[in-house]
Amino acid sequence: MLKVKVDRRDSLELHEQVAAEIRRAIAEGEAGPGDRLPPARDLAAVLGVNANTVLRAMRMLRDEGLLEFRRGRGVTVAGTPQQGAVLSRARELVQFARQHGYRREELIEMIETL
Repeated sequence: MLKVKVDRRDSLELHEQVAAEIRRAIAEGEAGPGDRLPPARDLAAVLGVNANTVLRAMRMLRDEGLLEFRRGRGVTVAGTPQQGAVLSRARELVQFARQHGYRREELIEMIETL
């Protein structure tokens, strides 16, 4: 079972917290490519959240290329720890830029000039 946790006092939405914890687990090698994740229902029970919250987080990660949904096989890790680490840092950069008043387009322009 993954070591994930949520903080209901955090301003970040629960599904985003769950996604962040799964990203962290991938980045730290706790879950590697090909590893199956626990069913959303089990993970939700451990976290004390609704299964739909976990599914929403998993769909986000699928769209990012970190998870793969396989009929009859469940959810597996598709991304590498390196990809997870880069995505985690990119998210931190986006959040930092937003806190300083930069829009997404402005941040992209900055990155493209590097």
